[in-house]
Amino acid sequence: MSESPTTDSHTHDHDHDGPIRPEDVDWDERYRTEDQVWSGHVNGSLVDEVADHAPGRALDVGCGEGADAIWLAERGWTVTAVDIAPTAIERGRNEATRRELTVDWIAADLLTDPPAGEFDLVSLQYPAFAIARRDEVTQTLNDALAPGGLLLLVGHAFPEDPDAIPFDPTDWVQPSDVIAALPDGFEVELDEVRPRPGAHHHHAGSPHVEDVVVRIVRR
Repeated sequence: MSESPTTDSHTHDHDHDGPIRPEDVDWDERYRTEDQVWSGHVNGSLVDEVADHAPGRALDVGCGEGADAIWLAERGWTVTAVDIAPTAIERGRNEATRRELTVDWIAADLLTDPPAGEFDLVSLQYPAFAIARRDEVTQTLNDALAPGGLLLLVGHAFPEDPDAIPFDPTDWVQPSDVIAALPDGFEVELDEVRPRPGAHHHHAGSPHVEDVVVRIVRR
C-alpha cells in the first residue's frame, strides 16, 4: 500500500468477521470497487528521506495508484513501479501519461516476477505481504538494491489497543521483520518511530498517526 487513504479505509474493513488476513484481500477487487482508493498525495516519509538524494534508478514496491512513483519521476528518478493489482497500475499509468511523465509500470507479484536490474532506491511503503513470505520479501528487496543503494521501509506504528485496528500486525510483514532477516552487507542507518507527516494522513478515526521509518544501505 503506497499512499494514504482518501478516507478511513479501515471503516470498511471492520465489516469483515475477525481480523483481516493477507489471504482475505483481493487487491484488484479493492481497486475495482472504488473510484479512488488512496489520496493521490506522495507519502510524507518518502519525501523526508529522499528529497535531498540525487536521482537514480528507483523501485516503488506496492505502488498503488502511483503517487510516490509520479513524485519520484517528477524529480528526475528513473522509476519502476510494481503492484499486484492491474487496476491500480492502470490508474498510475494514466496519471503519469496525463502529466507527460515516464514510469515503467508493472502489474505483477514482485516476489515471483521481480524486475530486472539493481536500483539506487527501493521504497516499500506500508507493506502488505503475508508474514509467511518474510524471507522471500527480504531476499527480493536485497537482490533489487544496488551497492550503495538505499532501502526505505515505512510501516505503521500500531496503537497499544489491538481492537483499534482490524487486523493482527503479526500476520503481515513489518519493517522489523525485514531487519531481522537481513544478511551481512546491509546496514540499518535509521530505525525510528515518528509522527506521520502530512495533514492528509490524519483523517478522522484513523489510529495511524505515527510511522516506523527504517533506512537500510547496501554496502
